[in-house]
Amino acid sequence: MEKLFIKGGYPLKGAIRLGGAKNASFKLMTASLLAPGETRLLNFSKIADVDHTQKIIKALGGEIKECGERTLMINTAKVSKFMIPKSWGNVSRASLLFLGPLLARFGKAVVPLPGGDKIGRRPLDRHFAGLKSLGAKIVIEKNMIKAECSKLRGTTYKFAKNTHTGTETLIMAGVLAQGKTLLENAAEEPEVDDLINFLNKMGAKIKRLKNRKIEIIGVKNLRPTIYKIMPDRNEAVSYAVAAIITQGDIVVENAQEKYLKAFLKKLEEAGGGFEIGNYGIRFFYKKPLKAVKVVTRPYPGFMTDWQPLWAVLATQARGMSKIIETIYEERFGYVESLKKMGAKITYFQPQVSNPNKFYNFNLEAGWEKYKHGIKIQGQTPLTAIKSKILDLRAGATLVLAGLIADKGTTVLEGVEQIDRGYEDLDGRLAQLGANIKRISYTNDN
Repeated sequence: MEKLFIKGGYPLKGAIRLGGAKNASFKLMTASLLAPGETRLLNFSKIADVDHTQKIIKALGGEIKECGERTLMINTAKVSKFMIPKSWGNVSRASLLFLGPLLARFGKAVVPLPGGDKIGRRPLDRHFAGLKSLGAKIVIEKNMIKAECSKLRGTTYKFAKNTHTGTETLIMAGVLAQGKTLLENAAEEPEVDDLINFLNKMGAKIKRLKNRKIEIIGVKNLRPTIYKIMPDRNEAVSYAVAAIITQGDIVVENAQEKYLKAFLKKLEEAGGGFEIGNYGIRFFYKKPLKAVKVVTRPYPGFMTDWQPLWAVLATQARGMSKIIETIYEERFGYVESLKKMGAKITYFQPQVSNPNKFYNFNLEAGWEKYKHGIKIQGQTPLTAIKSKILDLRAGATLVLAGLIADKGTTVLEGVEQIDRGYEDLDGRLAQLGANIKRISYTNDN
């Protein structure tokens, strides 16, 4: 096990190059199962979820080689198994994405119920209902999802609410289905489009229609291809916030404005500095920040993954900031740690006329027990603490807070959560001037 030790007070300066998007890298790897043969993925991200997905594909009979700095050669010709061991469910939610490709290829799939971040219940019913509409039979026994079908057939299916991975699951299941599939109220996230572009390059017939619809014309087979994965927009925002809160100046190479419009709009409103060029985007401290209101929404809105990062920025903004979370019912797990660091944060419940329409999560019994809004009074100095990381974004949040904390050293354990979605976050921050070290330890010390 490992801990991070962070001493705050150092402005970050320099340049950082983005790797492939976390929420695209391991999903495109999974989609490669749909085309027997060797597919090459360029610009993959060196994160734990990618590593876990590699191991799952190998366990199914596939072969994977890493070539060069960021190239994966994935040969799925010898994949012969359709069952993923139960142990993988506790490690990551990546196992869930194998349902579609395995059903399409073998007519059977047995995968563990997914783990991942502790941010609220995953709406798996949206995945299952869609797959059943395509002709699959699904049962859950002893934390294992068992799905089978004689043949997937095209369908028209409307998602009750926006679901990123649910949309991707049905896209992967629909590309080899017989006939036409029409997905309504489908997710519009850029990572979904990256999957669509990848599959189309493999020979799929997928296109977006107006009003959040996706049309899929089933084909008999797909062929391997070479494809470059889009850059990680969450990583871009992390370094952007790091630059501004430390009163630094960072060029984020490969950052693309079109993926970050909602964030850039709020950053401009708050007074943060940024400059767009052919190199990417430069983020820098320009003047004291001012408080703004943020409401998370499905794309093209303000991303739920960004709100914990924004909370740290809000502690350094003058006035009362508000953050309202509409995507997950339980995504303020980082708040108590920030409060221990001196942040002035209070919870509140937004008053809305139609909660079912306003919130994207399922309003199951007990949802009201979680607060879905926070108020942050700034500008507030933060002090160093010792804390355990609960999930991926909360971990990145506490790292950012540690960069500006004074009076001691921030010590964070549970670093493996960060490694799931960030490539060498501490090492790259150190290259930019942060005083941050990773040290291994055992339960004995």
